[in-house]
Amino acid sequence: MKKINITFLLLLFTGLTVFAQTPKNKGYFKQYKPGYFQNSILKGIDDFTTKTEVAPAPSKSFKIDLTGMVLPNDIDLYKREWSTPPISQGATSTCWCFSTTSYFETEIYRLTKQQVKLSEMYTVYWEYVEKVANYVKQRGNCEFGEGSEGNAVTRIWKKYGVIPESDYNGMKPEQTFQTHDKMFAEIESYLKSIKASNAWNEDIVVSTVKSIMNTYMGVPPTKVTVNGKDMSPQDYLKNVLKLNLDDYIDVTSIMEAPYYEKCEYKVPDNWWHSKDYYNVPLDVYMSIVKKSIRSGYTIAIGGDVSESGFESFAQVAIIPSYDIPSEYIDENARQFRFSNNTTTDDHGLHLVGYYEKDGKDWYLIKDSGSGSRNCGKDSKNFGYYFFHEDYVKLKMMDFMVHKDMMKDVLSKFDKK
Repeated sequence: MKKINITFLLLLFTGLTVFAQTPKNKGYFKQYKPGYFQNSILKGIDDFTTKTEVAPAPSKSFKIDLTGMVLPNDIDLYKREWSTPPISQGATSTCWCFSTTSYFETEIYRLTKQQVKLSEMYTVYWEYVEKVANYVKQRGNCEFGEGSEGNAVTRIWKKYGVIPESDYNGMKPEQTFQTHDKMFAEIESYLKSIKASNAWNEDIVVSTVKSIMNTYMGVPPTKVTVNGKDMSPQDYLKNVLKLNLDDYIDVTSIMEAPYYEKCEYKVPDNWWHSKDYYNVPLDVYMSIVKKSIRSGYTIAIGGDVSESGFESFAQVAIIPSYDIPSEYIDENARQFRFSNNTTTDDHGLHLVGYYEKDGKDWYLIKDSGSGSRNCGKDSKNFGYYFFHEDYVKLKMMDFMVHKDMMKDVLSKFDKK
């Protein structure tokens, strides 16, 4: 009996010691303050449009208290792969295109050593065309918004090709930041009128929307000149960039679909209901992330950036213990948040580097949004975030990667 009691006490003491070692985070109500979006992007748009944005009412949000925490929010700590400098998406909902375009620029460098800057707005233009055509086919009973998913880039490039950013940036000469508010409002109003009048002529509708976009974004070129040669956007993709888009795979980890089968990522921005997401268990999902970045492969990643542990002024993303302790983050915790909509499909980013600290990975995240620019243009961290691996594990819902990083995993799909 004494032996059993001693054993029990030892086990209890060991368990208490383990839990005592888990640091407890605290939160506080942080007063809203304007950042790069308000001070630079909106000001630049106001200067261009002569429209004054109304400042938001004072508010507070519940954020993690980072006091006393030693955070690896320094780009120089990270082993990182080559990428183009971070650029802003302005006041548009086009992170899906900026992040994936950045990813492919890095892939082109990895494969061919070419340093290229590609046009995001060329892809965005043709994605709108595809959405409008679908809107007509669906008689308006479908999602129509500014957002999309990363694999829209591969879908558009396969059909329309791609061009250098220098040939088409979707802005007028006097513009400093992208803004699609007026353009989208005009397109949306027109489509509502089409639905109300039941005037479902696809050619006319698409042509009209193109004319709206041409006014705001300009007409995308049908050919470009590279190295003294004229070529189509499709030829540029094939013969200069030499990308095989079939080599790229979209990966997710959700319990609502069978593992080792392809599934649909059921979020509004997957408006065309792509069922090409490779669904894997969460430990496999994270192992691919870790293997890829350590092997010289970056990934385009997407998920939720609206959490208490997402702090844009410190440029870090962590999971506070008051949300869920690290040791309890698993596929159930991930699916629970996705199912009850506390994990949402907010933002696309580009994971370009890693740093190991205290046995855990931190990831260097290149970003086109405004929060990562709150540090100011003179900071070396301008345009980057620093994500703890727990944040990726719990809140980042999908990523795109080269198939070479999934050879062992893909064999399991082949057996299904």
